Amino acid sequence: MPVSIFAGRSNPALAQRIAEEGGWTLGEVTLKDFSDGEIYVRYEESIRGTDLFIIQSTPPPAEHWMELFLMIDAARRASAARITAVLPYFGYARQDRKDQPRVSIAARMIAKMLQDAGVDRVLTMDLHAAQIQGFFDIPVDHLYGSAVFETWLDENTLMLAGSNGQTVEDFRQNLVVVAPDVGASKIARAYAKRFKAGLALIDKRRPEANVAEVMNIIGDVKGKNCLVIDDLCDTAGTLTSGAKALSDAGALSVQAFCSHPLLSGPAVDRIEASPLSRVIVTDSVPLARTSDKIEVISVAPLFAESIHRIGSDESISTLFVD
Repeated sequence: MPVSIFAGRSNPALAQRIAEEGGWTLGEVTLKDFSDGEIYVRYEESIRGTDLFIIQSTPPPAEHWMELFLMIDAARRASAARITAVLPYFGYARQDRKDQPRVSIAARMIAKMLQDAGVDRVLTMDLHAAQIQGFFDIPVDHLYGSAVFETWLDENTLMLAGSNGQTVEDFRQNLVVVAPDVGASKIARAYAKRFKAGLALIDKRRPEANVAEVMNIIGDVKGKNCLVIDDLCDTAGTLTSGAKALSDAGALSVQAFCSHPLLSGPAVDRIEASPLSRVIVTDSVPLARTSDKIEVISVAPLFAESIHRIGSDESISTLFVD
């Protein structure tokens, strides 16, 4: 069945890059807001019988989730044969459980609303909580940013080693992957295994939302090249306080890989004032503001290849299994 690629308004630059990587042309769709804030959706070409992919990141979440639901509904009513929601960043993933009285499990609600709208499949990357896949009764293809980060590290090891006055061999031998909190320990362990690096963990307590207090570091970081791994960076409190703790503990250098750079509020200012030498992020969400310390790498090739594989019923997991 023919593949059709459409995009919402959340991240048009990434959508265009995905289309170019895959050799497609983005389909024409009218998306506009009425004066009262309601969203209007109309596909400007026939999508009957197509394998339809809708690319939509979600920040700001209220507007872009609703836009996606309406795009899915319109596609279903226009007789698309299969509809896949391509979500480079899955908003509300942090609200995946009832950890306090009288709170919503928003991630479960989003999963239900996607399915109620008529989506057949979800393609996303680096979910904040991987178990969110279990909220769905449809296939969820979960991609990992580690593939593009590993490529970046391989291509830039010589530069990183030189900036620390090390040989490439010394840099690699002294590389330590750091989990910024207990929740990130599993993904950090996977990165450490992939990079053949050491592993450390920052034990912290969070007194309130978006406020992180570093307590201590588990693992040897003195004289090491520390690489902090996290799936998202919101206000950068966790990241920068962790970087300071690593620097205070004698780390030779501190860098970070972050899949989803929300970078809200004081995030960029905190990064600029921190011991972090650089923060490598993906283009899963568009940057409202950047810094000389922030470098963006694209996940467009990863998503384009995944879309090709879904369209031809090939394995996605083999992209990440050696």
